[in-house]
Amino acid sequence: MATTDPALSGQEHLTAPERVAQDEELAGTPPLLQTPSQTVGPFFGYALPFDGGPLLVPAGAPGAVRLHGTVFDGAGEPIPDALLELWQADEDGRVVQEPGSRSRSRGVFTGFGRAPVEVDGSYEFFTRLPGADAGGARFALLTVFARGLLHHLMTRVYFVGEAEQEPSDGLLARVPEERRRTLLARQDAPGSYRFDVRLQGEGETVFLDYPGTR
Repeated sequence: MATTDPALSGQEHLTAPERVAQDEELAGTPPLLQTPSQTVGPFFGYALPFDGGPLLVPAGAPGAVRLHGTVFDGAGEPIPDALLELWQADEDGRVVQEPGSRSRSRGVFTGFGRAPVEVDGSYEFFTRLPGADAGGARFALLTVFARGLLHHLMTRVYFVGEAEQEPSDGLLARVPEERRRTLLARQDAPGSYRFDVRLQGEGETVFLDYPGTR
């Protein structure tokens, strides 16, 4: 039986039994499907960034390195509102499984960071160099969220020291030689590596497709 609240100017609220009856009437209708994803924003800077997000380790901590660069669009213009996530192993090459990725006060390295870009498209993380894999390559996974992307993009960042040879592993071997440089973060100062992200156009960064993530 419907009840009427005078304060609601005659609007009626269904009682629990009547709601159940309505649900039963809809039971035979075709299932509702999710509408296709689309860009409505971006809203990355509203809720995703958190205090200390770019600091996997404190800046200036022993062994800390700076990873920085700029995110560019297809026309070569900086993107002012992208957001990047960094995922990496620790200095021993171990995949970190510590809980509380966002808890920076505990002083525990979790291998995860999140950095919004500045208005000039620049970003920076402070982290540790990941340990080399069996093939001797040191790399991190970088995830890119930006305007115009229905799905985030993923790529690898291979760290190359000033006097080091370019790394070689199974993934790089499958990338055309002329495009491998887009995956290399080169040392540009002591304790600093530069890695620019180009979403399209000349020098487009090689992005990776992981089965089951779309």
